[in-house]
Amino acid sequence: MSHRAAVAVSLFAVAMVVTVAIGVLSGRGRAKSLTEWSISGRGLGTLFVLLLMAGESYTSFSFLGAAGWSYRYGVPIFYLIAYLSTGLVVAYFVAPLLWTYCARHRLVSIADIAEHRFGSRRLGVVVAMLCTAFLIPYIQLQIQGMGVVVHAMSYGAVDLKVAAVVSFAVAETFILASGLRGAAWVSVLKDGLAVLSVAFLAIWVPWHYFRGPGELLDRLVTERPQWLTFPGAGGGTFGASWYVSTILLNVVTICIFPTTVAGYLSAANPTALRRNSILLPWYQLLLVVPMLIGAAALFVLPGLANSDLALYELVTDSLPAPLVAVIGIAGALSAIVPMSVFLVAIGTLWGRTILGGGTAGSGRQRGWSQLVCVVVGAIALAGALLYPKALVNLSVLSYEGIAQLLPAVLLGLYWRRLTAAGVATGLIIGSALVFGLHAAGRDPLFGVNGGLIALAANVVIASAISLIPRRTRTLRIDIALPG
Repeated sequence: MSHRAAVAVSLFAVAMVVTVAIGVLSGRGRAKSLTEWSISGRGLGTLFVLLLMAGESYTSFSFLGAAGWSYRYGVPIFYLIAYLSTGLVVAYFVAPLLWTYCARHRLVSIADIAEHRFGSRRLGVVVAMLCTAFLIPYIQLQIQGMGVVVHAMSYGAVDLKVAAVVSFAVAETFILASGLRGAAWVSVLKDGLAVLSVAFLAIWVPWHYFRGPGELLDRLVTERPQWLTFPGAGGGTFGASWYVSTILLNVVTICIFPTTVAGYLSAANPTALRRNSILLPWYQLLLVVPMLIGAAALFVLPGLANSDLALYELVTDSLPAPLVAVIGIAGALSAIVPMSVFLVAIGTLWGRTILGGGTAGSGRQRGWSQLVCVVVGAIALAGALLYPKALVNLSVLSYEGIAQLLPAVLLGLYWRRLTAAGVATGLIIGSALVFGLHAAGRDPLFGVNGGLIALAANVVIASAISLIPRRTRTLRIDIALPG
């Protein structure tokens, strides 16, 4: 191992120990109930809600995928900032409604919401199962993302599989002890390092490789103009219709995403959620920096085999080992925090809706939830180690699939006439359309995101069935007695 690699690996090891300590200690002295473990007892203030939900939006994709998409396609990557920021406008109105409804009825997940609103345990179980299927690929993506980050920041000294096991062990350790509260406290460290890293790179990269951002942008305009107009450099897939339809779909989906709702329910009051919706869009602007770095890599590292490494290739090429380690740690924590929230969300869905019973405060439910966290984490880890592309391919469908839960989780709270039969039928047809379009290679369809088309069909069918009048038929039986 080289000296640079030894420095980077040593700093990374210290950071992981500190991460576990912060996560575990955050849960000391807290109640041992499912409500405390899954949504922090509905007790987080504005700052912690902000950091927790920022941690969910600023994942390993922010360091890898954002720069990689910018390198590979160009302007279509701005959909990321567009939907994350616009979704917070919707969340300003939706989040307080969900918090109030769940606090009043002591609910802790979106499966709880569907089950309680429609009085159907079966619907709640279906929601929990679908969420699990669509969240596991995200967990695997974070595990693999951390592997890529740590492998790059250690100059290849740490194997991808070793890094994957470390991420699993670190996340499981503190969420088993502290649940969502542990993720919120680790977000303090993660967001501090991420903001410092991104702010530094925003200055360093343009001035180190160019004569400032002005020259970089001038070269983009003159030498790579196709990166600045739709559909970008990737051909016709990511055109303007795809861009707008994807933003619309993701805006409504992110508001009911299981981990987002967990963040809502962890708040101490609706005011904290409204403040979060006002402040968090400013945080999304940090995503411009990885995009800018991806554009810079076009000129510094042309022909890069793996575009997702654009940011870390520039970092390891131009910075000393300690700074590389700090930026690598920020990227690693950006995988661990969302992964831990995903695991808590799945554990809660199973411990509360599928395996558990009784009230949300029971320790039995918490025990089931923790067990499910370990099992699901192990499945995602096995996928990352043995079949790195099998589950990840499903992640393409994750947002589109969870979008089909919109009537069950949210629309039913606004429209009283919506029925369980209508929701279930719409959900089946919408999900079938999502898988069918993807399997047929027709997503996007005519340039429009297939998930939005499926959601439109879902809502129309759910509404139509719910509007069918209910007729009560009375069967009259006349019994003729012998006279």
